[in-house]
Amino acid sequence: MTTKSTHRTPSGILVLGATGKTGRRIVARLRASGNATVLAASRSGEVRFDWTLPDTWEPALAGAEALYLIAPDDPSPVKEFVTRAEASGVRRFVVLSGHGIEQAGEGFGRGMAAAEDAVRGSGAEWTLLRPNNFFQNFDEDLWLAPLRAGRLGLPIGDMPEPFVDADDVAAVAAAVLTESGHAGRTYDLSGPRALTFAEATETIARAAGRPVRYEELTPEAYRAELLAQGWPESAADSLGAMFALHRAGHTAEVTDGVRQVLGREAADLEPWARRIAASGVWA
Repeated sequence: MTTKSTHRTPSGILVLGATGKTGRRIVARLRASGNATVLAASRSGEVRFDWTLPDTWEPALAGAEALYLIAPDDPSPVKEFVTRAEASGVRRFVVLSGHGIEQAGEGFGRGMAAAEDAVRGSGAEWTLLRPNNFFQNFDEDLWLAPLRAGRLGLPIGDMPEPFVDADDVAAVAAAVLTESGHAGRTYDLSGPRALTFAEATETIARAAGRPVRYEELTPEAYRAELLAQGWPESAADSLGAMFALHRAGHTAEVTDGVRQVLGREAADLEPWARRIAASGVWA
């Protein structure tokens, strides 16, 4: 259930994961607007917050009326945290989830699913954001090292993915955190067109001006490569489950959530790749 949507900008906004891809962009946008006090929370940030240390929750929540919620992989603390947040005065939750999460199995997205369930069961306003894979997975962490090495190997086949810019996701989140009219809504956030990972790799290689090849792997070979690179088994299993979700086509649809919230089209991968390549990140 949800309460009646408020028309007043929350005076305090708590952003979890404030040093992450979307969190730090949201903090920057909200602070640039100057319309609210922004509490930037992470394990080592301005406001200390740790999912595994419940004693850090209440101090982080102090003064927050709206909350950007990025759930941990472990779903067990999520419901209790949402209950405490609502009791502390949070009246608006914006949850970062994932496109197709309702189709995910046990191996992927359990924390996100728990966060969706918890806020739906609260008495506060809630909005769910379900983005596709970020552009920034190619230049900030997940696939950066393979691209630099000249070869990206994944178990995805020809199933397309409408990659989305984390800046667009942050812009949507900042709007939903501060505007009325979004209570009880779920926004699927994708880019304007779907590309296969092979096409995305080719786009980045062209922008970088250097050869980078895409190689299709079996799920078993992909897991073996991750483990050989030092990934924990739990992380390798989670990534494998994520790609199983993609292979089944549950994330392949282009959606208009960015336009619904921002009134403009989402950013396209190709101009983004040209701009990022100029920094030399893939050299």
